[in-house]
Amino acid sequence: MRALRSLNPFGWSLSAKVPLLVALLMFAVSAIITNRVLARLEETQGKYLQQLSSAYLDGLSASLISSVVREDVWEVFDTLDRARERYRGLNIKWTAVANSGGAIIAASDPARFPSNEQLAPGMARHFLKGREVSIEETIATAFLARPLSYQDRDIGTIYAEADIGALLAERSEVFWTLLTTNLILTFLLAVAGYFAVRRMVRPVAILSEHLDKGMQGRIEALPETVVINQNREFRRLFGRYNALTQAVNEREMLAAELAEEEKLASLGRLASGMAHEINNPLGGMFNALDSLKRYGDQDSVRETSVRLLENGLSGIRDLVRSTLATYRADQRPRDLTAVDIDDLRLLISPEIKRKRLDLVWDNQLGEPVHVPAVPARDAILNLLLNGCSAGPEQSELAFRVTGIDGELIAEIADKGPGLPPHIREYLERKGAGAAPLDKRSGLGLWIVKRLCDEMNGRLKVVTST
Repeated sequence: MRALRSLNPFGWSLSAKVPLLVALLMFAVSAIITNRVLARLEETQGKYLQQLSSAYLDGLSASLISSVVREDVWEVFDTLDRARERYRGLNIKWTAVANSGGAIIAASDPARFPSNEQLAPGMARHFLKGREVSIEETIATAFLARPLSYQDRDIGTIYAEADIGALLAERSEVFWTLLTTNLILTFLLAVAGYFAVRRMVRPVAILSEHLDKGMQGRIEALPETVVINQNREFRRLFGRYNALTQAVNEREMLAAELAEEEKLASLGRLASGMAHEINNPLGGMFNALDSLKRYGDQDSVRETSVRLLENGLSGIRDLVRSTLATYRADQRPRDLTAVDIDDLRLLISPEIKRKRLDLVWDNQLGEPVHVPAVPARDAILNLLLNGCSAGPEQSELAFRVTGIDGELIAEIADKGPGLPPHIREYLERKGAGAAPLDKRSGLGLWIVKRLCDEMNGRLKVVTST
């Protein structure tokens, strides 16, 4: 398929298509010019042959009339012999004179055309009635015929055959000269056009190379030496590109800084919530210890206090384990499990309590899914925190996760106002690119978009009316 695409001219570069177009135009022009030149040459040669043949036949007619009337064989032969020497340029092969009955009186080639013999039918068909000169280019021959009349009566006919090979050779030579010249000119113009167009589009290639590099990482500005060496139009274009590069890089830097601040703010909220979650069981544990100090001799107090201590320590252990699983990078990437998803429920519980949200949690993940656990948890956690932030107090936040055909599908639904169209378009298009800065939103979604692109995932935003 790639070979077939390479043969398609529409897929070729501009530096190849322009010379090809020049060559095709030159070929068309040269074909038209060659055709006109050959047609003009053929017309000129035809007039020349007609004039020379008429002069030859006129001369013979004036000299032969009296001899033909008398049917004097020797005098006719002598006249034909003298005429051959006089009209060498016509290149006459033979000439024969017949009487009114069609019998040969005399010919320049008596062995081929004996006297008193009729002209052979195969030869006679070449002489067209009403035409003085008949040309047959296939055999490079012109057939001449002139009726002889005396006192308004037909007394005979002059037949002659002329070799026009020289004229056809001249025409062929002109054709090949024109063809060779046109081919050389077409080739030279195509080569010159190729290098000229390649030089003209070189700035576009330079700009395209820098844009390709920009897709792979930080966009680089064009060196000043490259900008100065361009003509006015491309110098202006390159200047604008450099200005755009500076603006995009500054925007990316600002987005990275804001993302870091957003991440720190999220960590601060999580840390505050976890401190609250840890402080509550610690208070209960200290109360249990105080009860043991005072009433440790009572069996019921000891059992109750130990149970409170175990529950508090278990809660703190689960919270610490969930936090470590989320924010500690694995030495080796591992598959995502249902336990990893359930750990996120503990991490967002402070935000759920703070906004008094009704959490609908549906974890249908059975077997581990072959996606990296840490970035997947981080992306889902950011989406859950964004849902908590977007939804009003005492509303509902729904979360559902499933694994289908080795793919992880996580759905988060909140009661918020929805995302602006430009952010929605940014999340759903392929490739992250620059973050859509908006004073009404943080950069948690930008982080999610980056993580999804790294995992070859995709995001879809659905707004219900």
